[in-house]
Amino acid sequence: MAAPLKKLTSIVQKASAKHTATVIFIHGLGDSGAGWAPVGEQLGEVLPHVKFIFPNAPSMPVTLNYGMKMPSWYDIKELSSINQEQDEDGMLKSRQQLMQIVREEVEENGIPANRIVVGGFSQGCVMGLLTGLTSEYKFAGIVSFSGYMPLHNKIMNMATDANRKTPILWGHGDADQVVNYDYGVQSVELLKKNKFNVKFNTYRNMGHGSCPQEIRDLLAFLKETIPPTADAATA
Repeated sequence: MAAPLKKLTSIVQKASAKHTATVIFIHGLGDSGAGWAPVGEQLGEVLPHVKFIFPNAPSMPVTLNYGMKMPSWYDIKELSSINQEQDEDGMLKSRQQLMQIVREEVEENGIPANRIVVGGFSQGCVMGLLTGLTSEYKFAGIVSFSGYMPLHNKIMNMATDANRKTPILWGHGDADQVVNYDYGVQSVELLKKNKFNVKFNTYRNMGHGSCPQEIRDLLAFLKETIPPTADAATA
């Protein structure tokens, strides 16, 4: 019998008003939840009803970085092509761990899945997509920043119909030196071809990172997908 998966640790920013929605945002390679926590603090000032969860990836050897151990959701062998071989086993293991967080929010904290936004940056974008597209839960939204499609040759066979109409916000810098901008373009084309509801924002001269406009776009997306509920507004 397989050992139970180790529960992920997370940086958690609690809602400052009545908690009625949750954002689970997944960091990139070599980072931690703390790397994106300041964004949660910034957004939380405008979205007091939202709890932000920033999971921490486990440490593992990464082939792309000469086998060095670092926080990573899965092994990366290369990023020279969108048709690269991907670490499916590693991705699916991390997906299970991330789904534990989703289930905890739904089953223990009483937040319906349609009040949860999942997503991430770079490697976290990949994991947010894998989690969102293959889940039986219908989420409020999916955020995809500076990443690429997971398991592109089979992801559409793995996808459920639950999030076929769920809004997906994709942001990518056209000067990205790590995850080629064209990978984002091709990934969005695949989503649109399969009738997913995706909006693609290009950020001019932005490298592999974020920018104030992208955060403003994220805020607008969250306001639209997980607005305050009537009882939260009066709490």
